This record gives sequence, structure tokens and C-alpha cells, in this order.
Amino acid sequence: RTTTFVLLGLLAAVAGAFVPSAGPSFGKSLLRMGADGEVSFGDLNGEDVRVGIIRTRWNDEHVSNLVSGAKKAMKECNVKDDNIFVTEVPGAFELPLAARFLALSGTVDAVICCGVLIKGDTLHFEYICDAVSSGIMSVGLQTSTPCIFGVLTCLDEQQVTKRSSGDNNHGEDWGKTAVEMALLRNEAMGAKAPKTKMDSLGFGTAEKVDAGKKEVSKPGFF
Repeated sequence: RTTTFVLLGLLAAVAGAFVPSAGPSFGKSLLRMGADGEVSFGDLNGEDVRVGIIRTRWNDEHVSNLVSGAKKAMKECNVKDDNIFVTEVPGAFELPLAARFLALSGTVDAVICCGVLIKGDTLHFEYICDAVSSGIMSVGLQTSTPCIFGVLTCLDEQQVTKRSSGDNNHGEDWGKTAVEMALLRNEAMGAKAPKTKMDSLGFGTAEKVDAGKKEVSKPGFF
């Protein structure tokens, strides 16, 4: 019996050696990875870009701050006020369908879906986060219109405040991302001759398509 217990103890020790550590150092390394993951943007000229912002009324104060940040960033990229459209939906779950309506209207070059989700006591947070992120990505792929995931998914309101105000307003990054992706889309699809060269991304200069003098009205939000 003694021999059996010794063997079992050895097996347990060997098995434990293969279990990854989830101690404090592991958590800190993940936090450092997140802190170093900032995105830098070059010079963007979005004077011909049209962007639609779809925002939620849920968590209105924080979402309003994020929208203000996105508009500020787009204006810095020369996007005209008349080319920035804002509409609203009740909550984050409604964002993908509204984005699809706007993308299919053909009136915008990019869509920013803006909202805030805060974890509660139930699994509602996880279900909504998964559905919204997947839905927004699907709209972009299906319509070839860049749809920016501008939804904060936070564990508490303090995390939201840190990411929606001051110098760390994530809305500013979303605004610049929308401009960059709109320029990329237009060049890739030959919609417009871009004001800035993006040849390094694999696309040559597109020539402007002459649609004639007759204006064609398009259904949509504009």
C-alpha cells in the first residue's frame, strides 16, 4: 500500500508540472499586452469621405462622449460636417441591422457603430457582446462597407469612463479608423481617386468614374 501511495504522489506531481500558472504574474503580463496595443495613424485626408455614426441611447452620457471624440478626429482628417451623419437606436443589439440599412443605402463610405456595454450579474452581457461584434463584422463583409466596432465592453462604469473621456477617448481612434478604411475601400473599388496615396496597401491609383451630368438619386439616410 505504501508503494501505491508513493506512486500516486509522484504521478500527481508530474501532472501538476504541466498545468499552466494563472498567478499574479500571468495577469500582469496580459495587462501589459493590452496597454501596449495602441494604434498610430498617419496623415489622412477625408475631405471626400462620408461617414455615418449609429449610436445607442443606452448609456447615453458615455456614448455621447465617444461620438464627440469620433467627430473631433474626423474633422482633424478634413471630413466635412455635412458628410458626418449621426442617428440612434435603442441599444447595442440593434446596431448591426441599422448599420446594414445604412451601408446598403450607398450614401456613406464607412459606418461607426457606437455603444457601451457593462457587465451585470447575468449572462446577458456575454450574449449581447458576442452577437453585436459578430453582427457588425458580418455587415462589413456582406456590404463591402467598413463597419467600425465602436462598442466598449467593460466590467464596470469606471472602466468606461477611462475609455470615453480625456486623452483616452476611444472614439477618436474609431473616427480615424473610419476615415482610413473609407479611403481604402474607395481606392480598392475604384470609386474615387484618393487625395492621399495608399499604394503601400496594395492598391494602385483609381480613376474617377464619370457618371454623367445626370444626378442619380439614392435611397438612404442623406
